[in-house]
Amino acid sequence: MLRRVIGALLALSFLAACSQTSTHTSGELSYVAGDGSTVYLASDKRGGVVTLSGRTLDDTNLSTQKWLGQVVVVNMWASWCGPCRSEATALANSFKELNPLRVQFVGLNTRDGKAAAQAFNNRFPTGYPSIQDQDGQLILRFGNLGPAATPSTIILDAKGRIAARILGPVTQAQLRGIVLAVLQDKA
Repeated sequence: MLRRVIGALLALSFLAACSQTSTHTSGELSYVAGDGSTVYLASDKRGGVVTLSGRTLDDTNLSTQKWLGQVVVVNMWASWCGPCRSEATALANSFKELNPLRVQFVGLNTRDGKAAAQAFNNRFPTGYPSIQDQDGQLILRFGNLGPAATPSTIILDAKGRIAARILGPVTQAQLRGIVLAVLQDKA
């Protein structure tokens, strides 16, 4: 009896550990807590082009359309988000590592006033620009694969289509692996 209980507890702990880094296919999409879950779409399963444009925290206009032909990492964050603080260094390091491979990064600051967003960006610099999305309208452009947690990271392929989404804070290794896979996609 004790062996069965121990076996069941081990099996449950294994399943719980697996769910922390689960990967979902496009047929299983729904709201998921920011637990690092990742959706990766095969090139032939990706939808239409997603373009983000708006004013950056530096008051310049930016459009991801100018980066068509390159992979783009979009990180949605907010100044009030604790996990956003914890992933800022990983994002900054990823930007330094992947930008020479013609990978562009852009932050998507959501539901923040400009002063709060700028203060966060000064305290946790990433090296890449962020577009202000105070009313959350830009998030809607991602459709069903949009950010369902704060933070969320979406990788657009060279054609501007959603290739992957990570819910919750990212690590440098996790982001590197996904971006390199998207760079290798040819379709």
